Amino acid sequence: MVESKIDLYIGDICLVRGGCPVSFNRGQVMDVLRQDEVSISLQFNLGSGGATAWGCDLSEEYVTINSQYTT
Repeated sequence: MVESKIDLYIGDICLVRGGCPVSFNRGQVMDVLRQDEVSISLQFNLGSGGATAWGCDLSEEYVTINSQYTT
């Protein structure tokens, strides 16, 4: 991993480019996060490989339970 090459997106909104935070519209990001499915893309920009991971169960109850021992 080379931090200076990393790009991070939530939906189509870029939050990090070339390892540095970029300006974004918070309201637009919040709109994306309210959707039933949220795509988060982390691009290492080191080659042509790729992977997909699926996650779930970020309900309020799940977050509450896990926050009790992680914060």
